Amino acid sequence: MIGQFITDQILGMKWLNALIGKLLSALGLDTAGRIGGSVQFFLYDVIKITVLLCVLIFIISYIQSYFPPERSRKIMGRFHGIGANCIAALLGTVTPFCSCSSIPLFIGFTSAGLPLGVTFSFLISSPMVDLGSLVLLMSIFGTKVAVLYVVLGLVIAVAGGTLIEKLHIENQVEEFIRKASALDIDSPTLTQKERLTYAKDQVAETFKKVFPYILIGVGIGAVIHNWIPESWVVSVLGSSNPVGVILATVIGVPMYADIFGTIPIAEALLAKGAQLGTVLSFMMGVTTLSLPSMIMLRKAVKPKLLGFFIAVCTAGIILVGYLFNLFQGLIL
Repeated sequence: MIGQFITDQILGMKWLNALIGKLLSALGLDTAGRIGGSVQFFLYDVIKITVLLCVLIFIISYIQSYFPPERSRKIMGRFHGIGANCIAALLGTVTPFCSCSSIPLFIGFTSAGLPLGVTFSFLISSPMVDLGSLVLLMSIFGTKVAVLYVVLGLVIAVAGGTLIEKLHIENQVEEFIRKASALDIDSPTLTQKERLTYAKDQVAETFKKVFPYILIGVGIGAVIHNWIPESWVVSVLGSSNPVGVILATVIGVPMYADIFGTIPIAEALLAKGAQLGTVLSFMMGVTTLSLPSMIMLRKAVKPKLLGFFIAVCTAGIILVGYLFNLFQGLIL
């Protein structure tokens, strides 16, 4: 009962949706109609996601202040084998929110001599799974879906990094990265005030980057939610289309957004009859395999390794999508 209250009223902010609906009705807008419904969806999701975004970034950035790149490198360097992949994937959950931000850290870790598979576990985990995605998914889909999404995302990261390690293709990293040397310096010890200042600065910086994508994502979600016929969504992304998961993953690749921009679209698609796994595959495809991030990654690795990375991530995302679809009735 308490858990449901937290999910619905604190994380989901359903009280806010009701309040916005009453205000719009008082202004003469019919929230049951397309225009009024679109305005209500837009205002509710923008405010809700913005509030959660700022709170989450502050908390995560404060935690992240204890794990600067040099300290993270030293932590990962203490582990070997699959244990190192697990640590790298877990560290990815407290790092930047999009793949383009993760790639410079990946390059730094690789230059420092960490095993290639370990750095790829980090690279997969960082955009796909973070503490922010856990809380945001809980606010939309509930605790079961959120926890399973994060767990399976970590499994993909660990399995993908382990597989790449077994292939022994270190020579597929660009020469300038393999020959680079990392300075072995201790990270400065920050005071509590400096950590809080760092967290506030991260909120401001990340908000400026992410907010346009929130507006775009919520706008698309409002259109899907109130203007696109349910039969269209069901025919393309519903249970009647066995390749819906593959299609959703491929559609997500050319896009560039993060978890905050994709969740409103996912929410609207699910409400229109798309399958849960298909929607989550779309989200994973956008956050992990976006075209801009692949262009950036190509500067660091050769085509063969880039191809392996894309293939491993795509296969994992599609598998997760079909698993969620298969057990959707038990999860939702």
